[in-house]
Amino acid sequence: MAAPPRLSGRNRAPMTIRQRIIRRVLMIIPMALLTFVVMRIGWLDQAADKLTFSKVSWFDNTALVEHFRTVVTHNGMTHDRKDCLLFVLNGNDPPDATNLEVMERHSGSCPGDRNTLPRLFTLRVDRLSQSVQTDWQTPGVFHAMPQ
Repeated sequence: MAAPPRLSGRNRAPMTIRQRIIRRVLMIIPMALLTFVVMRIGWLDQAADKLTFSKVSWFDNTALVEHFRTVVTHNGMTHDRKDCLLFVLNGNDPPDATNLEVMERHSGSCPGDRNTLPRLFTLRVDRLSQSVQTDWQTPGVFHAMPQ
């Protein structure tokens, strides 16, 4: 009985374990580097924010703070890392004028004088119309938040 025909006309020796390992490592290293670069640029944070933040999230304080933590760090309003920002929310504010005080944290791995908690700016959030104003670069004067 004849052997079944091969699709490729070449006879190849089977791959060794070493060749399989090298092939897999050559695939994993570029993928890991790409993942690291995408993470450092912040694309993963922005993608996660776009997927998880919805219209209902405007009324959830935790989701709102996490959303603005991502937005503020990626649109250039602060040079600080996400984990070095402190958002102070007054729970008694009305839904059409909720104020979020954005402060710079100086504890743990965040640099700076540990005895200070400087205020960076304020975000005025209208949850009903889903709009945001800020006094960034103009203390006390609110304007639309930069995109």
